[in-house]
Amino acid sequence: MKKQDLPKIIPVFPLSNFIIFPNTTVPLNIFEPRYIEMINDSMKTNKLIGLIQPKQKKLSDIPDLYEVGCLGKISNFEKVDGRYLIELNGLTRFKVIKEIKADKAYRLCEVTFDDFSDDLNISKKELKFSDLELIFKDLKTLFEKKGYIINWKSLEKQDLNETINALAMASPFSLEEKQILLESQDLEIRKNKIAEILNTYNYDNFDNTTIQ
Repeated sequence: MKKQDLPKIIPVFPLSNFIIFPNTTVPLNIFEPRYIEMINDSMKTNKLIGLIQPKQKKLSDIPDLYEVGCLGKISNFEKVDGRYLIELNGLTRFKVIKEIKADKAYRLCEVTFDDFSDDLNISKKELKFSDLELIFKDLKTLFEKKGYIINWKSLEKQDLNETINALAMASPFSLEEKQILLESQDLEIRKNKIAEILNTYNYDNFDNTTIQ
């Protein structure tokens, strides 16, 4: 998809502690009526929805949203017992300009894609898998401490961009940490941010969160 074909107003799906990156695919189970409506409307038009994290505020039923999310296209759609099972392909990140008031149960935002023009350009990265072995070793330790099962052999065969983004999406990092990774401009920066986050964790006693 070309930048000029991207919509200026998109439906947004606030999903806490969950991110999607460009060139990755995630399954979603849609069951809330407002998001059923959103998927119905999207399927009738361009099949595009924006995934974005809500900020954690308990004082309001309508949480504020982070500024940056990722636009995805519905690639697979199945209706099961009143629910929708979909697969969403990440296309490009976006920045929220403002929220739009509309006669919909779900939320709409005016967005810009200007800060992330490289997301739509598929190019091979210069980083080598060997450059990331230490990070992956630390990530593996963290995942295992939390009981996560990852097919590391499979990841080694993927494109590095896909691998780093998949690990960032699946990681047991906090909402704020995942948002930092989403907003990292490119693969090199994202790799370094993962390393920085990992350095804050105490692997011997992970349940006590982080070392201050």
